[in-house]
Amino acid sequence: MMTYFRANIEAMAGYVPGEQPQTDEFVKLNTNENPYPASTAVARAVEETLRRGLQKYPHPMAGPFRQRAAEVLGVEPDWILAGNGSDDILTIATRALVGQGQMLRLPYPSYVLYKTLADIQGAASEEVLFEPDWSLADRFAAATDDVRLVFLPNPNSPSGTVVPPERILELADRLPCPLLVDEAYADFSDVNCLDLVAENEKIMVSRSLSKSYALAGLRFGFVVAQPSMIEQLAKVKDSYNCDAMSIAAATAAIGDQAWLAENRARIVATRARLTEAMRTLGFTTVDSQANFTWNTHPELPVKPLYEQLKHERILVRYMDYPRWGDGLRISVGTDEQIDACLERLGKIV
Repeated sequence: MMTYFRANIEAMAGYVPGEQPQTDEFVKLNTNENPYPASTAVARAVEETLRRGLQKYPHPMAGPFRQRAAEVLGVEPDWILAGNGSDDILTIATRALVGQGQMLRLPYPSYVLYKTLADIQGAASEEVLFEPDWSLADRFAAATDDVRLVFLPNPNSPSGTVVPPERILELADRLPCPLLVDEAYADFSDVNCLDLVAENEKIMVSRSLSKSYALAGLRFGFVVAQPSMIEQLAKVKDSYNCDAMSIAAATAAIGDQAWLAENRARIVATRARLTEAMRTLGFTTVDSQANFTWNTHPELPVKPLYEQLKHERILVRYMDYPRWGDGLRISVGTDEQIDACLERLGKIV
């Protein structure tokens, strides 16, 4: 059969998202969604946008969001670029910085989409293994001629661990290319890297409103970088990559910091309880700074546990990383959802 596609597209596997059942029959703890409704300010903003009508194009640079986010984050609006979820930001950065035959570097194990973005570009991806304690060795910052961009999720998925900001600044100083710190889960963490953007022009920080602001179904993310970087990234984004409703919703969401603080406190408390309970059940559970926990077992294979939970309509994420190992990533749901998961796991193990 004749093919019309580029050879690298034919060869690549493509990104596979977590399972998304279209019924409410599952306790869903597999894709790190926020289990609670978004701020009521979001619904009001969407309703007002619909009332005004959708016949006109939205602001091409998401101007209202940039202005409000700049006030919240303590930067100027021209330090912010909005995207259709933080995945869009990752795509924009890859398109702008990594050419065919060049190199994208990432830690391993981490977010599997990174490698897919390199594949789409016809670029190579270099995976640098985390140390056993989830730290990064100096080789992560090795200067090579072909590396053009480095992704670093912080907190990391699947582990929920963080690399300290001072270590990230040290790595960025040694790298020959930009370093994008993917902070999709940073609102659940005790530390973040926003201040580093002003210290080193190579550092960019991306954020998502999907997790901490409970807007996974809307799709909105952004990156903070120095204006010279934002100017170049904006050249390769889609012309209207954020629609009017998502801009309005995101602007309202990031403006409600009281809601964020309350939601964060609730999830962090449930995360602590989940961590302690998993350890009591015999799992090795890493201290997490995200809205999920990474769980391995020193004696039991974990894939059958995932399968049994799924059979009983409780979804967690089974992840298997060659050269590293496998485990269960469990999203922090409501207390009732976590209780249901722990009860079933307790009976299984």
